[in-house]
Amino acid sequence: MAWIDMIPEEEAEGKLKEWYEKLIEPWGGVDNIMKIHSLNIPSLKAHYELYVTLMRGKSDLSRAQREMIAVVTSAINHCRY
Repeated sequence: MAWIDMIPEEEAEGKLKEWYEKLIEPWGGVDNIMKIHSLNIPSLKAHYELYVTLMRGKSDLSRAQREMIAVVTSAINHCRY
């Protein structure tokens, strides 16, 4: 498994802190899948926009169907996320 340096929430400053505040999940933190972009805010923004477009944008699939596809894909790929 690859290791990517990430800035923890408590060390975030400026724009990164603003993004982290936007990305806080119900469990109280920012998912690692987003924190891997902490050293490159444009890639963090792009990842977020892609996610929002895929999961909440106009589609013939319902939100629930999209979530089910994501869960099955993660399970097949043995993804812990």
